[in-house]
Amino acid sequence: MLKRAFLALLFVFPAVGLSPGPAHADDPAFLTIGAGAFDFNRRKDQGVEFRVDYRSDFKIWHFKPFLTVAGVTNGMSFIGAGILLDVYFGNRFVVTPSFAPTYWRGKTNDLDLGHALEFRSQIEFAYRFDNRARLGVAISHSSNASIVDTNPGTETILVNYSIPLGKHFSR
Repeated sequence: MLKRAFLALLFVFPAVGLSPGPAHADDPAFLTIGAGAFDFNRRKDQGVEFRVDYRSDFKIWHFKPFLTVAGVTNGMSFIGAGILLDVYFGNRFVVTPSFAPTYWRGKTNDLDLGHALEFRSQIEFAYRFDNRARLGVAISHSSNASIVDTNPGTETILVNYSIPLGKHFSR
């Protein structure tokens, strides 16, 4: 279900003109720090996930690259890189779908994600402050897309704070 919602946002919003416009072209790169509940949906091996992303201000069409690293209190960790799309609703609200292949390690007795290569799809809903900092809630799904027989997948819900890098802006 989350994958379908992500794909709809990724392709429908730009088609109907809700993609980033010139008014938001001045958004800087961000350092995003997040914390939240890992495996909150299935509850096979719950923990607290801590995540740090570097979100570039470089754009390829409307897409921006990002780097991600996460650690979970159950011993799992993820590192990866992907793309995101900022979709603005006025000056304050930003919806950001993203996709990233990640390297996963940390199999436990309760949860084995099946393969070291995992794919994370995520959607974030954020409020943007005058200085471009953002406070948001993100829901993500990680799975290996059935490249092996074992593919349980897992979900995380996070609270994110995105710190603008470089010059700060005011409106």
